[in-house]
Amino acid sequence: MHTLTQLRRRLVLTLSLGLPALLVGLQAACTPSHPQSTFDTLGPVAKSQVDLFYIIFWVGMVVLVLVTGVLLYTAIRFRRRPGDGDPEQIHGHTKLEIAWTIIPSLILIVVAVPSVITIFDNANSPLPPEEGGLTIEAKGYQWWFEFTYLDHGVVTANELHIPVGEPVNVLLQSDDVIHSFWIPKVAGKVDMVPNNDNWMWIQADESGDYYGQCAEFCGESHANMRFKVIAQPRAEFDAWLEAQAQDALIPSDDLAREGEALFMSREGGCFACHTIEGSARARGTTGPNLTHFASRGDFAGSIMENTQENLRKWLQDPQTMKPGNVMARDGGVYNGSLAALTEPQVSALVAYLRSLK
Repeated sequence: MHTLTQLRRRLVLTLSLGLPALLVGLQAACTPSHPQSTFDTLGPVAKSQVDLFYIIFWVGMVVLVLVTGVLLYTAIRFRRRPGDGDPEQIHGHTKLEIAWTIIPSLILIVVAVPSVITIFDNANSPLPPEEGGLTIEAKGYQWWFEFTYLDHGVVTANELHIPVGEPVNVLLQSDDVIHSFWIPKVAGKVDMVPNNDNWMWIQADESGDYYGQCAEFCGESHANMRFKVIAQPRAEFDAWLEAQAQDALIPSDDLAREGEALFMSREGGCFACHTIEGSARARGTTGPNLTHFASRGDFAGSIMENTQENLRKWLQDPQTMKPGNVMARDGGVYNGSLAALTEPQVSALVAYLRSLK
């Protein structure tokens, strides 16, 4: 009896301390104010997905309460008491077995109806490419995203600009391993599989910045593989698209011109991995297209704000800033096959890159 009393006290203490902590944790995890919350939906795809989630959640909650209630009732009602002999031996109950086979099947059928409807709605764009819908190719690399506006000849990295309130078709590809394209407030996850194109459509109902993330573990810097979606009014989007279609500006500052010469030289070697539109030499595709690099708010897979200080740190030691990146592995000035960059050279490259607006 003494042991039973102690167990009851421990149970009461555990519940009194653990339950409030659990509720606080759930509240913090589900808050819509989080920049990657799936509960603050700002697009029709995400809205349909969260609606389906709530249907499945509440159906599951009802089943949980009923099953738990029956288990608790059974445990209490038929618990062994002092003086009880062996319980009556029961070998099956045909009606109950039929009931608990049919009822779950009916529940699954009911849940399947909105699930199938949501799957088809999210798979079929309301404005597909063949009807003139905007189409963007999104390609995953270790560990950054490249975006190509197929009908406009624009290539950018880590920032996806879209017109607000319009469906956008996204062709998903991967250059190396499986990645997963995810914009929590706008649309759910769709895998990017090598040699197997996938499609999805997205739409943002409000102007603003939306945070995206690779949602499939893809290597050492998977957590650093992010991107940003910038939804803007149609006029602003068209102006951005027109600016991005232009060739890179020719630097006028002496230090920036020095940086350009280093970028295009064998001594720097940057031209081999990056494209600068308007340049006959810089046509590399291993790294991001840098034609309008200075117009982007972030870089290095959207993990760093595009500031002079961060850019300097990146050029000095990209491995420390983002472990495992290709630039640190294959760049001659970092792997020892070329002389390391001096501080004046870093300053010149920073000046050049910040002139690419």
